Amino acid sequence: MLSGEGRFLIRLEHVVKKYKSVIAVNDLNLHIERGTVFGLLGPNGAGKTTTVRLLTTLARPSSGQIIINGYNMNRDLVEIKRQIGVVPQHLNVDIELTVRENLDLHCRLHRIKHAERARRIQEMLRFVGLADRADDLAGVLSGGMKRRLMIARALIHRPSILFLDEPTVGLDPHSRRSIWDLIKNMNAMGMTVLLTTHYIEEAEALCHCVGLINQGRLIALGSPRELLQKVGETVVEYLEDGTTRNKFFSRREDAVSFAAGLRGSVLIRKGNLEDVFVELTSRRP
Repeated sequence: MLSGEGRFLIRLEHVVKKYKSVIAVNDLNLHIERGTVFGLLGPNGAGKTTTVRLLTTLARPSSGQIIINGYNMNRDLVEIKRQIGVVPQHLNVDIELTVRENLDLHCRLHRIKHAERARRIQEMLRFVGLADRADDLAGVLSGGMKRRLMIARALIHRPSILFLDEPTVGLDPHSRRSIWDLIKNMNAMGMTVLLTTHYIEEAEALCHCVGLINQGRLIALGSPRELLQKVGETVVEYLEDGTTRNKFFSRREDAVSFAAGLRGSVLIRKGNLEDVFVELTSRRP
């Protein structure tokens, strides 16, 4: 075991994942700091899901190494499973068990003793706001409540890092904001969180750092503000040949000057992380 006291909770070093002739992850180097909310973004087929599968032990790298909280996945797989909590994209609670029974089952799987089990279950029920639904069947819960139950289940063994795959997909705006608050509260208590999302505003609202993956490679890394500065914080949006075009500027004055020479409908606005996403992933490597 390596020292688990360093700055980075997760380190991927030259990680490659091949499926026959397809290289899904290509020489990926990524360090994730403790106590942060890290967002992993990328278009469909970019290698994002494969990276998460590698980090959550569902797949093994073809080469390179993955270190989580000081443990090397090539040697310490069982210990790494103790370090991580995983909330998958698809709802997978046991609908024939009560909320409490769902949590009790996972406590047993993690071999948590009876007295401690009862205490942790009650603690998690209060934390995710389901204490008053503890004895209801999970099947009657709303989508947002099921997602909260999945988060409680993933936290029951007190992992070092929580992986959230599309944590608010399919939820209404109110439920989505409720999950956002839960993530912020977890992070405020010291939990490191890695999430994937297609909701750009979600990454902007939650993430301290964002990694953008395309064609299996990390093409950009930084805070949402730092990534925006890479392409320009002011955007001129205009129509050309029936297609909306965006041009980025670091200074608003330059944007205004460029817009003055355009005809038709022109919009000058502040850039956002979606602009960065589209601009960087549409460029040729």
